[in-house]
Amino acid sequence: MADLISKFTKLSLKEVSSAKDSLFPELSAEQKALSSQFQTLSTRLDEDESLIALNNALRTQTFIAGNVPSKADLVVFEKALPVASKWSSTDDLAKYRHIIRWADLIQNTFVEVPQEEQLKVNHNIELPREIKEKKKPAAAAAAQDGAAKEKKAASPAAAPAAENKGAKPEGGAAISEEEKKAKAEAAKAKKAAKAKAKAEQNAKQAAASGPAVPPNPSMIDFRVGFIQKAEKHPNADSLYMSTIDMGDEEGPRIVCSGLVKYIPIEELQQRYVVVVANLKPVTMRGVKSCAMVLCASKDDTVEFVNPPAGSKAGEKIFFEGFNGTPEKQLNPKKKVWEAVQPGFSTNEKLEVTYTEEGKEPKRLVNERGELCKNSSIVNAEVK
Repeated sequence: MADLISKFTKLSLKEVSSAKDSLFPELSAEQKALSSQFQTLSTRLDEDESLIALNNALRTQTFIAGNVPSKADLVVFEKALPVASKWSSTDDLAKYRHIIRWADLIQNTFVEVPQEEQLKVNHNIELPREIKEKKKPAAAAAAQDGAAKEKKAASPAAAPAAENKGAKPEGGAAISEEEKKAKAEAAKAKKAAKAKAKAEQNAKQAAASGPAVPPNPSMIDFRVGFIQKAEKHPNADSLYMSTIDMGDEEGPRIVCSGLVKYIPIEELQQRYVVVVANLKPVTMRGVKSCAMVLCASKDDTVEFVNPPAGSKAGEKIFFEGFNGTPEKQLNPKKKVWEAVQPGFSTNEKLEVTYTEEGKEPKRLVNERGELCKNSSIVNAEVK
């Protein structure tokens, strides 16, 4: 929202009526109905009842349609400005304080108002505390309702008057057909929005209860990564902290790895590696680690898994036969990595493979079929 306001080019009062809805965030069906209702009401702002309704609505929301601006704010502001400019007494300012707050926001962010026509707002004035009407306890309300019915029964002349179409309730005004229609549209839109949300929830539940896909390597996001720089973790002697380009639009990620005892830091600088990019980030001694570097190990020897020569950061890596769409982030509860990783190893040719029980090993390759290998460890564990 702050970004919209900072980039918005103010419109003149003359341009308000022709402003396009596309200048503002898209409204829901319910918000559109609410906007329509208050645009209709703005044609009657010479009536105190309409002003009270607008002020009450703005008591709990920033804009006409709720918490997002819309063309309705400009349309209603154009009608409200000449009325609000006449308020000078403390009573008026207190009575319509929410309209004044809203109008001041609109003229400072969305509408260019000539100096002489601007709403003058004294932010230093002390207004009496706003008193909100409290709901009466059920017992008191029932007693009052009973008394009112007895009074009505005792006065036969009151019945015909109350039955007159369009009769005004005490202290209020008759509801016009336009307002009735707008309220009906708002209620209908709200009902439709609830029905849509329920349908979407049911669809999600149905999808979640569908046949479960067993863990497999296609769920893991293997990529080529380029270590731009590596340094010792500031809070852990056994960890390196590397900045690795994985082809993300957001830029490089920070990755912590416990390789200090096995690989000299010089071997981590400016080199290509294979990374697992969709593990859930983990905070390691105060530093958030957002991926894992794939290594081969046997006894006390550890080596990086090397991507094919000529690789570029972000290139997809996968096991043969498992070139699917990886999960956006592996769910730790589903134990995908834990179920699949024990099948990773290196063969006699130093090729990285995945082996399922009773099946031929599948090699780790790129889109061109080029192989990923480690440097020297045969029959190594890969993780």
